[in-house]
Amino acid sequence: MYKTHHDALVRLLYRRTGDRERAEDLAQEVFLKALEAPPQEAKPWLFAVALNLARDEGRRNVRQARHLELLKGESADAAAPAPDADIEQHEQRMLVHSALDQLAEQDRAALLMKAEGLNYDEIAAALGLAKGSIGTTLARARRRLVEAYRDTERGKGASDGTR
Repeated sequence: MYKTHHDALVRLLYRRTGDRERAEDLAQEVFLKALEAPPQEAKPWLFAVALNLARDEGRRNVRQARHLELLKGESADAAAPAPDADIEQHEQRMLVHSALDQLAEQDRAALLMKAEGLNYDEIAAALGLAKGSIGTTLARARRRLVEAYRDTERGKGASDGTR
């Protein structure tokens, strides 16, 4: 199970968290849970558990960041400047993450699982949906992601005076 699914699971978690090391750690947690209670269908179960862990961690991180901002009275995001190309790539990645964060959990999970190559049966099993609804779910999720990305991009442009 580990050899078959580890790399795809880490990629999914990296897309969700934006942090390669954290993605590796979360993947290990998923496999530990699988050892404790081996799943019937490994792939959908692994991906569902991984996304749940990432979501829970994201919520914890948001709460901690808010708390730190209140304590410090300043923004928690004070990254060192990077070269122009790195800054642009980082901004693009942040826009995508922001757009993904605006989606409903089910939409986000469906898109991330599809990006990792899960088929409709596996996505349906992981999300507890009918197989026949996955195509529609993915199409709507893609449309919502594009809309959220455009809205986020417009908001960024308006806030930095570039648009």
